Amino acid sequence: MTCSALPEQTRHDAFRSGLCDAIPISLGVGIYGLAFGILAAGQGLSAAMTGFMSAFVFAGAGQIVALERLGTSAGAMIALVAGLALNLRLLLMTASLRDELGGRPLWQIVLGLHLTADENWVLMHAARNRGVPAGYHYLLGAGVSLFLAWVAATTAGAAFSGNIPDLGTGVMDFAFTAAFILLLTSLWQRRGDLAPWMISASVAALWSLVLPFDPSWGLLFGAIVGAAYAGVRSHD
Repeated sequence: MTCSALPEQTRHDAFRSGLCDAIPISLGVGIYGLAFGILAAGQGLSAAMTGFMSAFVFAGAGQIVALERLGTSAGAMIALVAGLALNLRLLLMTASLRDELGGRPLWQIVLGLHLTADENWVLMHAARNRGVPAGYHYLLGAGVSLFLAWVAATTAGAAFSGNIPDLGTGVMDFAFTAAFILLLTSLWQRRGDLAPWMISASVAALWSLVLPFDPSWGLLFGAIVGAAYAGVRSHD
């Protein structure tokens, strides 16, 4: 059951639909947000610093990878590179938003870019697959839902880390996996969609298992190869 049911929506309707559609995923974001907050507190970050980082960066997976690298004494530069490498996929995602962002004031463009994440980008396309004309304001509404959940949960996790049981990396892994399975099934239309996904997953797995590089680059390379295959196939 989703909230985006209107064939034609005003800007406020679209914003509310995105906000509402993102609530189930935002709950999952809150779970691994708590885990990240605990991890941040273990690295010496205060609740205020953790909340500021989450609000300013707003890149869950990138923040987690960067903090994990710091935890292994890899150094700030390696942590920064690892976080940026994992988030390079956002360049491809935001580049696809030309129609949604084109002609808007600079502040709306910046706000839309900052609030674009995997989850609301996929939700927007999934809504379109259902015949809902989701666009900028839908993306924004879903992004606000995710943003509030992430900042609140990471801040709470850091603030109350001593009173919250250690959730461990297993909880974050499970939450990430469950969230992305939900997102993929939302995009599923036909059996032909499976090939690009399998190619992306295979390339990323081979990169991680065979090549002596950070696995974050494998995720990026796998996404590029899968997207390239889908693009070539669509023109055949």
